[in-house]
Amino acid sequence: MNLLRGSKVWVEDRDSAWLPAEVLDSDGNKILLLTDSGKKVLASKEKLFPRDADEEEHGGFEDMTRLAYLNEPGVLFNLRRRYELNDIYTYTGSILIAVNPFTKLPHLYDSHMMDQYKGAPLGELSPHVFAVADASYRAMMNEGKSQSILVSGESGAGKTETTKLIMQYLTFVGGRAAGDDRTVEQQVLESNPLLEAFGNARTVRNDNSSRFGKFVEIQFDSNGRISGAAIRTYLLERSRVVQITDPERNYHCFYQLCSFERDAEKYKLGHPSHFHYLNQSKIYELEGVRNSEEYLKTRRAMDIVGISHADQEAIFRVLAAILHVGNIEFSPGKEHDSSEVKNDKSRFHLEMAADLFMCDVDLLLATLCTRSIQTREGSIIKVLDCNAAVAGRDALAKTVYARLFDWLVDKINMSVGQDINSKIQIGVLDIYGFECFKDNSFEQFCINFANEKLQQHFNEHVFKMEQEEYGKEEINWSYIEFVDNQDVLDLIEKKPIGIIALLDEACMFPKSTHETFSTKLFQHFRSHPRLGKEKFSQTDFTVSHYAGKVTYHTDTFLDKNRDYVVVEHCNLLSSSKCPFVSGLFPLLPEESSRSSYKFSSVAARFKQQLQALMETLNSTEPHYIRCVKPNSLNRPQIFENASVIHQLRCGGVLEAVRISLAGYPTRRTYSEFVDRFGLIAPEFMDGSYDDKAATKKILQKLKLENFQLGRTKVFLRAGQIGILDSRRAEVLDNAAKCIQRRLRTFITHQYFIILRSAAFSLQACCRGHIARKIYAAKRETAAAISIQKYIRMWLTRRVHLKLNFSAITIQSHVRGFVTRQRFLHVKEHRAATFVQAFWRMSKVRSSFLRHQTSIVAIQCLWRCKQAKRELRRLKQEANEAGALRLAKSKLEKQLEDLTWRLHLEKKIRVSNEEAKKIEISKLQKMLEALNLELDAAKLAKINECNKNAVLQNQLELSVKEKSALKRELVVVDELRKENALLKVSLDAFERKYMTLELELMNAQKGRDENMEKLRELEQKCSQLEQNEKKLEEKLMSLEDENRVLRQKALSTPLKSNRPGFAKSMSEKYSSAITSRTERKTTYESPTPTKLIAPFTLGLTDSRRSKLTAEKHQDNYEFLSKCIKENLGFKHGKPIAARIIYKCLLHWHSFESERTTIFDSIIEGINEALKVRVDDIILPYWLSNTSALLCLLQRNLRSNGFLTTTAQRYPGSSGLTSRTGHGPKSPLQFIGFDDGVSHVEARYPAILFKQQLTACVEKIFGLLRDNLKKELSPLLGSCIQAPKTGRGVQGAKLSRSPRGIPQQSSSGQWDNIVKFLDSLMSKLRGNHVPSFFIRKLVTQVFSFINITLFNSLLLRRECCTFSNGEYVKSGLAELEKWIVNAKEEYAGTSWHELNYIRQAVGFLVIHQKRKKSLEEIRKDLCPALTVRQIYRISTMYWDDKYGTQSVSNEVVSEMREIVSKDNQNLPSNSFLLDDDLSIPFSAEDIDMAIPAIDLDEIHLPEFVSEYSCAQFLRSQQK
Repeated sequence: MNLLRGSKVWVEDRDSAWLPAEVLDSDGNKILLLTDSGKKVLASKEKLFPRDADEEEHGGFEDMTRLAYLNEPGVLFNLRRRYELNDIYTYTGSILIAVNPFTKLPHLYDSHMMDQYKGAPLGELSPHVFAVADASYRAMMNEGKSQSILVSGESGAGKTETTKLIMQYLTFVGGRAAGDDRTVEQQVLESNPLLEAFGNARTVRNDNSSRFGKFVEIQFDSNGRISGAAIRTYLLERSRVVQITDPERNYHCFYQLCSFERDAEKYKLGHPSHFHYLNQSKIYELEGVRNSEEYLKTRRAMDIVGISHADQEAIFRVLAAILHVGNIEFSPGKEHDSSEVKNDKSRFHLEMAADLFMCDVDLLLATLCTRSIQTREGSIIKVLDCNAAVAGRDALAKTVYARLFDWLVDKINMSVGQDINSKIQIGVLDIYGFECFKDNSFEQFCINFANEKLQQHFNEHVFKMEQEEYGKEEINWSYIEFVDNQDVLDLIEKKPIGIIALLDEACMFPKSTHETFSTKLFQHFRSHPRLGKEKFSQTDFTVSHYAGKVTYHTDTFLDKNRDYVVVEHCNLLSSSKCPFVSGLFPLLPEESSRSSYKFSSVAARFKQQLQALMETLNSTEPHYIRCVKPNSLNRPQIFENASVIHQLRCGGVLEAVRISLAGYPTRRTYSEFVDRFGLIAPEFMDGSYDDKAATKKILQKLKLENFQLGRTKVFLRAGQIGILDSRRAEVLDNAAKCIQRRLRTFITHQYFIILRSAAFSLQACCRGHIARKIYAAKRETAAAISIQKYIRMWLTRRVHLKLNFSAITIQSHVRGFVTRQRFLHVKEHRAATFVQAFWRMSKVRSSFLRHQTSIVAIQCLWRCKQAKRELRRLKQEANEAGALRLAKSKLEKQLEDLTWRLHLEKKIRVSNEEAKKIEISKLQKMLEALNLELDAAKLAKINECNKNAVLQNQLELSVKEKSALKRELVVVDELRKENALLKVSLDAFERKYMTLELELMNAQKGRDENMEKLRELEQKCSQLEQNEKKLEEKLMSLEDENRVLRQKALSTPLKSNRPGFAKSMSEKYSSAITSRTERKTTYESPTPTKLIAPFTLGLTDSRRSKLTAEKHQDNYEFLSKCIKENLGFKHGKPIAARIIYKCLLHWHSFESERTTIFDSIIEGINEALKVRVDDIILPYWLSNTSALLCLLQRNLRSNGFLTTTAQRYPGSSGLTSRTGHGPKSPLQFIGFDDGVSHVEARYPAILFKQQLTACVEKIFGLLRDNLKKELSPLLGSCIQAPKTGRGVQGAKLSRSPRGIPQQSSSGQWDNIVKFLDSLMSKLRGNHVPSFFIRKLVTQVFSFINITLFNSLLLRRECCTFSNGEYVKSGLAELEKWIVNAKEEYAGTSWHELNYIRQAVGFLVIHQKRKKSLEEIRKDLCPALTVRQIYRISTMYWDDKYGTQSVSNEVVSEMREIVSKDNQNLPSNSFLLDDDLSIPFSAEDIDMAIPAIDLDEIHLPEFVSEYSCAQFLRSQQK
């Protein structure tokens, strides 16, 4: 690797694993580097890796095989960049790497996202677990071979969640298990708490680590439907039951049982520290976990799985027994090498264990302390020493626990349901990953052995994929070396000499120790490159695994590997009185029971299970998902490099990188290679060479060897891309120098021009300053002269003004004196005149008042006399006995009159509505006239105000002259005396008036009594009205029941609906219909043509029914012929719809109480659609059915008998609503009418209208769905710019990195435009109303918007600058089409493309980094959500000009908003959903379609063949 100053490299770091750095200087093998943090580092050349600076501008590569430098730091930082953008999935070839986000990302896993990945080839869309699941499902269906998905990673990396998502997707594409409401995913996941309780434990690195492997088989039938599932478990860590190390724990179920007080007390349990199997570690509680709650969850999971309560009790009895067995201690017995129970405490635990196992306590003690050996002579009882007894005790505990775990797995499989006949399945393997701790024991050895096996399988798969890639590209790959780990596997498992074989051999000898095992191990593998010996330990050994070196401590190897199956133990427990325990230990065969010991090595059994697992995996096609835990804190947006790089090593990802490095790690398509490195050899870029030839010329020019040219890609060996990049950097460096030289010349020239212009400016300033001084002196001289002139003028003017003011003052005083004298004379004359006028007025007024007083007195006397006469008459009437009776009769007549008027008003209310409209118009005119009068009154008011002002002035004058009138007060006093006399006479009249008032009060009391009686009569009348309303409600309920019965009758088959059906039907409905007809005669007055004979009479007359059936049959055949034939159109109106309507109208079908002709019409239309569902028949029937529906909507009105309460005309109520007419057509209210008389429609006609509405919606939906199916493949080719070869013209055009000319022809878009033109011609050719065309085109453009926008967000190669230009040009073509189609047919189609238009507009703008989030949301993309903008911003890359996406501040701001939305919003998908609704109703159709003329109809030729249709010919004539 040639490192120059400024080269970008990766340098190793202790804390961050790798750091990006730049070369400052090189001194031989030592390189001085400057890291991004500003720190200078000195490193050797061999420890550096090259770095591509251009990749930092991207948001990371979706497939890491596209990295320019495929190395460890490149892989690590590509994952980091994508993780920071919440892109948690990344491909490495066909391997998916999933980084746990530790936060919810619901937008990635909804049903719409699953639908997008359904059927999509792997790699076409963004990396996703759904893509791997879909690839496995498609491969299984296409090849008929079972598949497997291997999910690996350390605890907490998200393996279980990934497995859940895989099963969720397989359930989505494979359907649901037959006869079960729960999906397979739910069934398997419901068993997880149970398996975790009995199979998970705390380890050094994780609190909930799976200590077994789980292989979930999802079984499918031949049609690809899920038929069953099964869970297979592998490699349970049995030794953990009896032996654990601090700070680990035993299995969770033990701690859960001890924490639940009720069961713990029942089984004599206590704190875990009291039991030997649990107190070997001091960790009893887990942070954030309550064991008692987990116990209840485990119980609940048992209930869900279907474990009975008795079995649950037995399970926990067994667990308690295991804990008690572990507390049994032994001491040397009386005999040599014998043992016995140590003390009373151990005796108690022994008795409890026997009680819980439900076996004999002495027999249990005997099986623990002795062994029976079968010989020819008989059985020999051998006593065991303390160590052997402890080993037997632990063997019993491990055996019981293992059998219990296997029973639970079998029970879960029974609950889930297996399909034993399934031939194909998809298996999902969830198994523990590679482990390397500070202290590694036998468990880590077994786990790492399993991972070595899986890694070999993985390596073979990766190498196979590499071979397939090379074979597909037709290159020579025979000499490529295969990186294999077979030597490690031979070291571990090879017979007769391998680590496992040596360990089993050591375990067979009782006196073997871990020292003897280690000595023999080092003797046999002294020179093995994969095995090493620790310096400070004689027994520890180190194995070089694929993920690194691991040192194992052999102290407990032998104890953990021994797994004796003691026959006495099995016999003891098989004889248990507990059916559950005895079921775990079935009786052994006779030959097996002869030997007391059945030696079983844990490592050997582990090896067998592993071999079975590998055979299962080898029989399937594998797919790999590597889960990565980004940090140990389990928090989002934290990426620990050291932890991740360790997991990548353990997961085999870096091993896959090494395999790729062994072959051709760098591969580029020819267009990409030429776009990047074409500048190295511009002489080959003149257009005379194609991409492949140009690539070859460039490589030959640089004298590179061992590269391979495939069909579509160039393959480079490791290091060759560095040579190309260094040469490209030199070319770019020289170009930069040339640009700098030109720029410096330009800057210097500009500086000279600026200096020259500055000199000119300075000279001009100096000259201007001198000229300004001369000008100022001249201006001062002129100013002095002007000031003198104005001062002299001011003095002269002042003298003149003073003289003038004096003359004017004298004149004004003289004139004022003369005027005042004249005014006083006039004032005296006016006062005298005023006094005379008031005196004359006073005399006249006194005379008038005298006359008035006399007249009032006479009137009072006359009225008093009249009142007395009336009082006498009222007394006489009150004494008469018949007066009350007459009043009552009058009130009754008034009540009858009022009720009659009430009914009359209700009858004429409907007809009065139109009169009201006329009255309203008249009132409006009157209101206008009144407004005019009001204006006139206002004017009069103004005049009166003016007059009042004049009077007010006169009043003020009179107040001043009031003093003159005081003299007349003497005369007024005399008048007062006369008034006193009049008052005396008035008092006499008032007394008489009071007596008359008392008599009047008595008369009013009598009247009040009569009014109370009248009110009582009114209350009785209101009660009668309420009873009437109740009767109306009962009648309405009877109508509803009759309607339901009629609907049931209409829903029967056509044959039963024809005349002549069973008599029982007539009996069933006769009572209801006769009562209904009786009521109808009471409340309705139909025309004679609408009178219907009683239903029973029509059914009993057989002859009449026969004639009716023949007539109906003729009608059915004629309408069926009209439906089957294409009758065409006349004057743009459908003929078939008009003929059908006229026939139904003529045959009085709408007025019929019961008919099947409407059903036959709907069935005929459906049959016509079934025969041909294409773009011709659908528009034809859309036009016909909409026209027929429009005719029904306008010309039918609901009969009052059938209308429900909600359908009545507003204002009508009760029985009177049946006497009026139904509501008019809505078109009449807006002044639009077809000129056709309205028909009272019965229930079948109304039901037919509803069925026809559904038929129109169905045809519209079918037509829309067909269009979407035809449009989908066209849109698939339009979202991404096509790759074109470089011809001769390519040299003249500036090309994008993908070889797309700037003025790219929109050939694919032309296909869409042609498709739209064809659609428009078909619709208009069938005279589909513009209303439907507008709705259909709008939905088609909405589908275009959704499809293009979703594809843009799911495919990173589409989020480029050049692709944005391509799509933008295509949208311009669609805009032209919309303009040409006009708004009548296109409607708001252009607005439906808002999302894709704004997204594409964002792609093609420059200087995105200068845009703030507010500007993007409000100006550029107002319709897009922040999540969608975030997705586009992070996926964008400029393949044309190299510009960058939005700034990091904007990205972080959007990330915060998105994370908040994840918690708040119910739906967080960034994809758009397709609208499948019907965008119109029957009322919309009625309002949109113009009038339909029924007169001009072109009759088809077959009309003459049917007698029922002859009226059409006569009408036409």
